[in-house]
Amino acid sequence: MNNNEATQASREELEEMIAQSDTGARSPAGIPGKILIGVPLLWSLFQLWYASPLPFIFRFAILNDTEARAIHLAFAIFLAFTAYPAWKNSPRDRIPIQDWVFALVGSFSAAYLYTAYAALAERPGAPITFDLVVAVCGMVLLLEATRRALGPPLMVVCAVFLIYTFGGPYMPDVIAHKGASLSKTMSHQWLGTEGVFGVALGVSTSFVFLFVLFGSLLDKAGAGNYFIKVAFSLLGHMRGGPAKAAVVSSGMSGLISGSSIANVVTTGTFTIPLMKRVGFPGTKAGAVEVAASTNGQLTPPIMGAAAFLMVEYVGVSYVEVIKAAILPALISYIALVYIVHLEALKANMQGLPRRHERTMAQSLFAYSTTFIGIAIVTALVYYGIGWMKGVFGAAAVWIVGIGVLISYVGLLWYAARYPELEMDDPNSAVLELPEVGPTIKSGLYFLLPVVILVWCLTVERFSPGLSAFWATVFMIFILLTQRPLLAYFRAQGALSNAARQGGQDLFDGLVAGARNMIGIGVATAAAGIVVGTVTLTGIGLVMTEFVEFISGGNIMLMLGFTAIISLILGMGLPTTANYIVVSTLMAPVIVTLGAQSGLIVPLLAVHLFVFYFGILADDTPPVGLAAFAAAAIAQSDPIRTGIQGFTYDIRTAILPFLFIFNTQLLLMGIGNWFELLVTILSAITAMLIFAAATQGYWLVRSRWWETLALLLIAFTLFRPGFWWDKVYPPMESVAATQIEEVARQLPDGLPLRMVAEGETLDGDKVRKTVLLSLQPGTSGKERLAQAGLETRTESGRIFVDNLVFGSAAEKAGLDFDWEIQSVEKSIDRLPKQLLFIPTLLLLAGVGAVQLGRRRKQVASA
Repeated sequence: MNNNEATQASREELEEMIAQSDTGARSPAGIPGKILIGVPLLWSLFQLWYASPLPFIFRFAILNDTEARAIHLAFAIFLAFTAYPAWKNSPRDRIPIQDWVFALVGSFSAAYLYTAYAALAERPGAPITFDLVVAVCGMVLLLEATRRALGPPLMVVCAVFLIYTFGGPYMPDVIAHKGASLSKTMSHQWLGTEGVFGVALGVSTSFVFLFVLFGSLLDKAGAGNYFIKVAFSLLGHMRGGPAKAAVVSSGMSGLISGSSIANVVTTGTFTIPLMKRVGFPGTKAGAVEVAASTNGQLTPPIMGAAAFLMVEYVGVSYVEVIKAAILPALISYIALVYIVHLEALKANMQGLPRRHERTMAQSLFAYSTTFIGIAIVTALVYYGIGWMKGVFGAAAVWIVGIGVLISYVGLLWYAARYPELEMDDPNSAVLELPEVGPTIKSGLYFLLPVVILVWCLTVERFSPGLSAFWATVFMIFILLTQRPLLAYFRAQGALSNAARQGGQDLFDGLVAGARNMIGIGVATAAAGIVVGTVTLTGIGLVMTEFVEFISGGNIMLMLGFTAIISLILGMGLPTTANYIVVSTLMAPVIVTLGAQSGLIVPLLAVHLFVFYFGILADDTPPVGLAAFAAAAIAQSDPIRTGIQGFTYDIRTAILPFLFIFNTQLLLMGIGNWFELLVTILSAITAMLIFAAATQGYWLVRSRWWETLALLLIAFTLFRPGFWWDKVYPPMESVAATQIEEVARQLPDGLPLRMVAEGETLDGDKVRKTVLLSLQPGTSGKERLAQAGLETRTESGRIFVDNLVFGSAAEKAGLDFDWEIQSVEKSIDRLPKQLLFIPTLLLLAGVGAVQLGRRRKQVASA
């Protein structure tokens, strides 16, 4: 077998791996094949209709959330049984009759909440026999669909939770409960919105599908190839350049693919052979691609599906999730590029040759003019649109729309002056880097739909679903017009052929987007079983007691326990399901027990913690499928590739632990632009130093004490408050009787911090630290009342006398008759960032030692 045949065989194996994990491995001919194309197409069209304003304009097919979720799941279950074979030896070229039966019965059971919506609403909690038959059939078939699309692990987890629901009285005392009847369980899990048709499936229906469809259309338009070539042209000439290009292109490919495996295959088939060409061993080449691709789901503005679930679970806007995730994602990718650079230095690798070498001055001039140009255009667009809204009112939308169309046509005309980008063969004997300028200019119009998406999310503050809808509509327009317009501008003729090809690209993108959603659809539905079990049985309270017992109340042990659970479950569960299961069980525990130990942990930080470790499981041996995909391309051992990839991802693994204790890394609690700048620069510096420490190489190979010094420096830059708080405590406790005085003096925007103690509904005595948000007011009593808190004094002790339902005080965790034992008051102290001065001096000392050693090595060489 020659190289081309071997490459083709490897490519087919990779496509089969993606099909088995993401889109389904069946490809029958004839009418079944057409159904497997037609049903996904209908699913995409349904989702576009549901997300659009058209139902309200035409007053037709207006669906509520529950009805839409039912139809969404019906599509997912039908395709899970028809697209995914039951077993490895099941036929791929036809669909057995039993699978048709399962598909139809399963989709009917899911759609039952739509077809029988009015009848079910009239008998809540009192199902008839037919309701129960449908619910039981639906539950069983959902578990089987989950097994087919995602493998046994998630199905087993859901089955265990169902067994726990029914077998509560027979469980060990520590986790026992009174149990639930079949009628109650099915009403809760299937015939209502607490279980299968809960929040997770709702997010999949409203948000996730449109973002996946947007990415699919962007890929069909050629954006994936464009991002890879741009990264390659910019970075390929550097030391280990192809690896650096792999990191950047995988980050940009996160816009397109929510799947780590698909990201590996998309970029890895090009970058991994190039990495091997410049000197990377196969194991490390595959590991770099794995580390970069798994982190693609962490990169805003389009993150993994679990990020959209945070919007509902935490109760924040998607913009807040993006804001919190952007700095950790940025420093994680910068560190991976630096790790690649250090690997290249250790092995004395070189980059690939450019056709025309540029001087340093030319490079600086090009980068600076590009940056200034982008800043000017951004300012003109932002303030220009703001001005138009004020002047033209409602008509400004049409003016902006026309401006976008003119920009699109102008960028296409500009792109037509350059040859169309085609993916080179990375195994060819001679391979030169593409020119930077022409490469970037040939696809600038691909950035317009991304700009529209970000604009709608961050400036217009549309919902994620509506933002993705308008971005997707623009992508549909691009797919239909880019080929004919490029053919016209290039005077290539045959416009009808180009238009036909554009229509085919759109058709393929709509089908591929829906098939990419099969696994996510059934995963969010199945994970709803876990959520439903928690709300039905009260296992969440049991978990709190269990984790508190294991950890002894130590927050670090709790976080480590959560991380291990996420990694273990993530070996078999997809990221979305893993996030739902672990966050449902562990996030409230960490927040509750953290407060009891005096650490206020924002709920968003805990959910991001779970999200990070769920994604890291994609390259965790022995099951990480992303590592297997990369190893297949690199022709390396998958276990060693996974282990190497995880060592590269240590930099990402430490971030969640750090931002739990230093929420400024999530851009929380930052008061001004200078503090923001210091936070960003210190975090980037810390991550680069940490990368150098873990690689054992900075300016030269590090000695053990230098590695320890670098780790100390990195920790201090990440969390200066750890040392500063030991010297200068940030708070002082004052008597609870001063609560009104402290509340009066508290600056606007800062929460009141207090320690409270009382009994829960279960009779357990609890002591915890509480943060109470206060509104501006003239007196402390007034500000407390606005927050929903009234107190009384008994024998010099302060108790909660009244608590307004739904108020800030209730949400903070206070309860009636709890005693407020003390109030914590901020102490004026020097900023903790002063610790950066001795830290940077220590860094300079280590650098001087290593620089001297490097000079000696050069002199003796």
